[in-house]
Amino acid sequence: MYRLYHYVGPPEIRERVSKQPPGRVVSSAADVVRWIEDTEQAPGAEGYYLATFVVDHEGALRIEDYGHEHVSCAGGGPVRSAGVAWFDVEGAVVEVAKVSNQSTGFCPEPTSWPAVEESLEAAGLEHPGEFTQPIVFRLCPHCGQRNIVKDEWYYCGVCDGELPADWNFPSQRTA
Repeated sequence: MYRLYHYVGPPEIRERVSKQPPGRVVSSAADVVRWIEDTEQAPGAEGYYLATFVVDHEGALRIEDYGHEHVSCAGGGPVRSAGVAWFDVEGAVVEVAKVSNQSTGFCPEPTSWPAVEESLEAAGLEHPGEFTQPIVFRLCPHCGQRNIVKDEWYYCGVCDGELPADWNFPSQRTA
């Protein structure tokens, strides 16, 4: 059973991207290579190709250009996970070198990793076996601000209110 993460970002972003098609489905290494070629991606300073990704509500891995909104990549729907992927590409061989759950639009938990792992393995992509840059998100119960918790500091960056120890965004579960 996977948690479904619903978009919790600004409504104006959802509205702005609502007419855009969802991200490209990745079911093989060839799909990543085609995306790189079709969109004329260039590797970053480390030599990796960065992509915004989601695992949609059905379990499909979808990617878009790095920096695109996760809600756009998801076609506006809920996700099993979301973040950033760093692809190491050598010819037709594609590996996920790094992966993070960094998505302030969905705020997925680090425990969403199994959904990512399942989608990467279904596509035949080697991966690090966990989020290499896990991020902890909390919603401030006092002012409603989305927060990234760093160094176990569970206090809101806006109002200094104490943040809960457990993930606390609205969600639903699916089979």
